[in-house]
Amino acid sequence: METVDVVLVGAGIMSATLGALLRKLEPSWTVRVYERLDAAAAESSDAWNNAGTGHSALCELNYTPQQKDGTVDVNKAITVNEQFQLSRQFWATSVATGMLGDPKDFISPVPHVSFVTGTANSKYLRARYDALAPNPLFAGMEFIDDPTVFAERLPLMARGRDAAQPIALNWSDRGTDVDFGSLTRQLLNYVAGSGSAVHFGHEVQGLSKDGAKWWEVKVRNRRSRESTTVRARFVFVGAGGGALRLLQKSGIPEAKGFGGFPVSGEWLRCINPSAIAEHDAKVYGKAAVGAPPMSVPHLDTRVIGGKRDLLFGPFAGWTPKFLKNGRNTDLFASVRPNNIGSMLGVGLTELGLVKYLVGELAKGPAARVDELREFYPRAADPDWYSVVAGQRVQVIRRKGRGGVLEFGTAVITAGDGSIAGLLGASPGASTAVSAMLTVLERCFGDRWTQWRPVLEEMVPSLGTSLAEQPRLFEELWDYSTRELQLDRSVRTDPADTGIAAG
Repeated sequence: METVDVVLVGAGIMSATLGALLRKLEPSWTVRVYERLDAAAAESSDAWNNAGTGHSALCELNYTPQQKDGTVDVNKAITVNEQFQLSRQFWATSVATGMLGDPKDFISPVPHVSFVTGTANSKYLRARYDALAPNPLFAGMEFIDDPTVFAERLPLMARGRDAAQPIALNWSDRGTDVDFGSLTRQLLNYVAGSGSAVHFGHEVQGLSKDGAKWWEVKVRNRRSRESTTVRARFVFVGAGGGALRLLQKSGIPEAKGFGGFPVSGEWLRCINPSAIAEHDAKVYGKAAVGAPPMSVPHLDTRVIGGKRDLLFGPFAGWTPKFLKNGRNTDLFASVRPNNIGSMLGVGLTELGLVKYLVGELAKGPAARVDELREFYPRAADPDWYSVVAGQRVQVIRRKGRGGVLEFGTAVITAGDGSIAGLLGASPGASTAVSAMLTVLERCFGDRWTQWRPVLEEMVPSLGTSLAEQPRLFEELWDYSTRELQLDRSVRTDPADTGIAAG
C-alpha cells in the first residue's frame, strides 16, 4: 500500500490550485491527484462547461439585490470582488515566477456590463452604480442610459431595438474572461513535478479513516478495472458534483445534513463571424423570478483556445446526475437519513425554482432565440446552435428541521483538519484561490504562521481588505495587469487569431 502526504480528488481548478500552493509551501511532500475522466478540467472547469466570466461582481446583478426600501445591498459584491483579487494576484505572481506560462492562453481583458430595460430597472441600476462606484474595487464603473452611447458601445444589441424603450448599463473596462480549462492544465503541469503525480482514468470510490491519523483512499483504475488503496495524511475532495457523495462516505460529522440539487443547462453558440467580431463584452441581465443565479442570462464574449466566441444563456435544464459525465442514480444515492429532512424541506420551499425549471424544459430552439432577441434584437435562428453546458449541484444546508438551498460555494473541513471538500457552484472557479487558502488555514493551522511569508509572496494582499486600502489595491492592480498582459490598449485582439466556427 502506497503512503503519501496528500491525495487530491479531481483534476479541476480547485485541486490544481491547492496542489500548486502545496508544492510551493512544501516541495518535499508527496502528492497524488486522481481524476475519473481521461483529461484534466473535463467537467466543471472546462471552458465550455464554465461561464468563464472571471466573476468579480462587476456585472452580476444577483450579487447586488435591491432591498424593499429601494437601496441596493452591495456586501456580497464586495466580498466576491475581494476574493477574485486574490486569484488575480496568484495568477500574476505565478506567471512572474514561471509556474504559469503565457497568460494569453488563459485570461483576456473583456468589459463587464450589467444591462436592464424599463424605467424601474433603470432606477435600480442607477442605485447599484451609486452604491458601488465610490468603492476602490469598482473604480471606473460607468452608468449609461444614453441610447447613443449604448449604440456606440454595444452596436449588436442596439440595432433594431425600440428607441422608446428605456435602457441602462453599468459598464466596467476592468473585466476579464478566463479559460479555466487552460489555466487548470497549466497548474497541473506544475503540480506534476517531483514527488507528485496526476492519474487519469482513476476513480476514488471510498474513503475510510485508519485510526486517528491516516486516510485509506480506495482507487479504481477505470481502464484495467483494478483497485488499489493509498494511505494519505490529508485528502481534498475537489470532485465538483461528485464531492458530496465522497464526503458522505468519509463519515465526517461536518458533512451531515448537506444535500445537493442538480441543475444542468445549455448555451446558444454563435456561428456568424461578423456578429462575433462586433460584440466585445460580457453583458449580464437580471434573472427571471425563481431562477437560480447560475441561470442569469448573458450575451458573453469568450476567448477559448485563443479564439473569440459568442455565447448566450445558459438555459436551465434538469437531470438527476451530479456530473455531466455522471450517473442517473447520483441524486438518489446522495440521500441519507441525516439530510432527507433538508432535501424535502427545500422541495417544499423552492416551488418557484421548480416552476422555473419546468418552464425552461418546455422551451424549444425557437423560444430560446426569442429570449436571445431581448439582448440582440436581430438575432437570426440559423446563426445559433445549442451546446450542452456543465452540470451544477447547488448546496442544500440543514436549517431547523428542514433545509435551505444556497447559491454559492461551501468549504467543508473535518474537525481534525485531515480532510476537506468543496460543494456548490458560482462564483466557484473565479474564487478558487480564496477557497483553497481557507482550506489551508483550517486544515493546517499548525503550519499557517510558518507558511504565511511564502503565501504573501504569492498573494500579497492576504489578510487585507483591499476595499479599505485603495492605494495598495491600485498598486496590486497595476502589477497584475502588467504580469497578466491585460492592458487592452496594447494587447492583440483575440479576433486576429481567427474566429471560432461551429
